[in-house]
Amino acid sequence: MKQKKKEPEWRRLDNSAKIFPISTGKKYSTVFRLSAVLTENIDKDILKEAASEVLNNFKSFKVKMKAGFFWYYLEENEKSIIVEEEKDYPCKYIDPKTNNNYLFKITYFKNKINIDIYHALTDGNTGRDLFKEIVYRYIELKHKEVFKEELRKPKKVDYDTEDSYIKNYDKKSKSNASSKKAYILRGEKINLGAIGVFHEIIDLKQLKDICQQNCATITQYLTAVLIYSIYKENYQKNKRKKPIKVCIPVDLRKYFPSKTISNFFSYITVEAYMEKDNLNNFESILEFVKNDFEKRLKQNEIVSTMSGNVKIGTNLATRVIPLFLKKILVRLSYMEIRKYTTTTFSNIGRIGIIGKYRDYIKYFIILIAPEPVEKIKCSACTFENNLVFTFTSNLNDIKIPKRFFEFLKEKGINVEIESNGVLDDIS
Repeated sequence: MKQKKKEPEWRRLDNSAKIFPISTGKKYSTVFRLSAVLTENIDKDILKEAASEVLNNFKSFKVKMKAGFFWYYLEENEKSIIVEEEKDYPCKYIDPKTNNNYLFKITYFKNKINIDIYHALTDGNTGRDLFKEIVYRYIELKHKEVFKEELRKPKKVDYDTEDSYIKNYDKKSKSNASSKKAYILRGEKINLGAIGVFHEIIDLKQLKDICQQNCATITQYLTAVLIYSIYKENYQKNKRKKPIKVCIPVDLRKYFPSKTISNFFSYITVEAYMEKDNLNNFESILEFVKNDFEKRLKQNEIVSTMSGNVKIGTNLATRVIPLFLKKILVRLSYMEIRKYTTTTFSNIGRIGIIGKYRDYIKYFIILIAPEPVEKIKCSACTFENNLVFTFTSNLNDIKIPKRFFEFLKEKGINVEIESNGVLDDIS
């Protein structure tokens, strides 16, 4: 008697992820990248072995996207992972057909390992956990003699896949979203879908000292430097009165008990009215940013923002619209929604690596994809004494990252520049 074929396991997308496959495409990829720059060139075969082993123990990532009648959903994927040399710009749209249907892509170039992750799968904090395991396993397999006593099979990670948004949102909470459109960065775009990248490798101790002197967190200080750079190099020349609005993603696991591997983030939006609030120098901008962070990072504000977004996804009218109609409506509305942010700055903080594994790693990088309205996006992470602040841009203009770099140098902070060579050098 023939054995009945096992039905593939599936799960719903979380509330935040539902919108990504409906709204994204080649111009708006919603892909982020994590990179590890090692001390030696990458061995492709060892990297594939490491990634395959780790993926077998992170079953929640071994999935593909499927279209239902009302929403997309995730289904288990039994194909092998593809590992190849990097040959495209970072954070590009991931075509499932050329990637064995996976929602993340692993590449390498010289001494760098990359993982590009589609945001519908997870957020930067959980993506970091998967990537760290791949880096650990690669180093172990590459240096078996050094790690022979510590050599281990990748640990199994049984994360929860619950939708923590639905579990934690407040049905009675009112949305606190701003109704004011943002100042949009202006300038000539790079041709042919290219992305310009600048990594500003900052001395962390020196940066911390400056932040302490100004009673500011690192994220607050760098947000202020970013707003100041936009104000000096783009905003003043265009003589606009709309606010510079910086979207800052917030990990909701710090506010609610959750171990989900799915997306669980919200955001705050810093709204700087440069003329109305007389923000015409760095000191006034920093003071404004510090106060705005304090106001917007209160529990009730975070709950209001998150709950407002959840209500859109759980609204009965939204749920019953067929998927093909959702695509049309969402893409039209997103053209308008994107005009409410000038730029995004995502800081995922410290990437901790244990013991002698640190000897094989120079630094980590996180990049997020720019798009037609948010033409520049920024991201940061730290490892040891390096904070890497990254600009990804589709503008043919280096003035904002250059001003940012020069400002930090003027403050006595050591900064090194690396780029992908698409735009002129800024150092």
